[in-house]
Amino acid sequence: MSKSEMIVQAPGISLGQRRKGRLAELLKTLWSYRVSYLFIAPFMICFILFILLPVIAAVVLSFTHYNSIEPPRFVGWDNFRYMLTQDLILMKHALPNTLTFALIVGPGGYVCAFLLAWLISILPAVFRKWFTLAMYTPSLASLVAMSIIWTPLFSSDRIGYLNHFLLNLNLISEPVPWVTSKDHLMTSMVVVTLWKSMGIGFLGMLAGLLNVNPEMYEAGKLDGIRSRLEEIWYITIPATKPQMLFGAVMAVVGAVQISEIGTVLSGMNPTPEYAAHMITTHTDDYAFTRFELGYATALTVCLLTIVYLAQKLCWKLFGTKEDE
Repeated sequence: MSKSEMIVQAPGISLGQRRKGRLAELLKTLWSYRVSYLFIAPFMICFILFILLPVIAAVVLSFTHYNSIEPPRFVGWDNFRYMLTQDLILMKHALPNTLTFALIVGPGGYVCAFLLAWLISILPAVFRKWFTLAMYTPSLASLVAMSIIWTPLFSSDRIGYLNHFLLNLNLISEPVPWVTSKDHLMTSMVVVTLWKSMGIGFLGMLAGLLNVNPEMYEAGKLDGIRSRLEEIWYITIPATKPQMLFGAVMAVVGAVQISEIGTVLSGMNPTPEYAAHMITTHTDDYAFTRFELGYATALTVCLLTIVYLAQKLCWKLFGTKEDE
């Protein structure tokens, strides 16, 4: 029986004395692990200052009217009520565009990252680093650098590289407005984002694939595995679940948070007929143009909820179970 249980069960001790005994026992336990707390202190301080406190502040401000000049004024659920019933641009354009874009780019970029990582992992080591560098470098490019590459390619006139190529092949009869038309802007955004999506999640999956024990593949062949596809399904994916989970979370978060790519490609803000208007773009509009910071933080809380639900789905798919 522990000392704290003896204190609780001892007869004739008042409730105040029991609480003091529990507190003393807790402080003694905390003090015994003081060295461990020193090791985690840098991470905890950064987590509290730069993640926990901003999230709490955003949740609190989402229930206020705040314009950065006057003190915040509590308005209850008015921001969320306005979001659901009166913000037509959000419901008609920003939310559907964000979900559509995330559902295409998130899984699409994730599958492409895994396939490319697997193809690179089976290459000889002398070529592997160069292909990895070629795939990873686009993720480091800024939006300005991207515009230098993609704007001439998607130019809507005849001298645009893509239109010129398709016209010469007689695949189209007139130039296609790739980034100035509502019907084509989302497609152009998806292509550019997939090109840029081989980031840190791609490197994580490649590292996981390179560290799979080769003996597992030999054992699989003895157990009846006869094709590369069966190796991937029965050995590679189960052996790299932590990296697969990390890559999935990074892909979903990156797809949901992207905002300025449509504005950069089209050169318009807002984009043509709100074709590339996202929740993050909508948030920037209310925060930095209209200075309605209370409503803008309510939008960020909504986006945070979407990302959290997507992360829970990724954990369900790739999280390690207790028996694994």
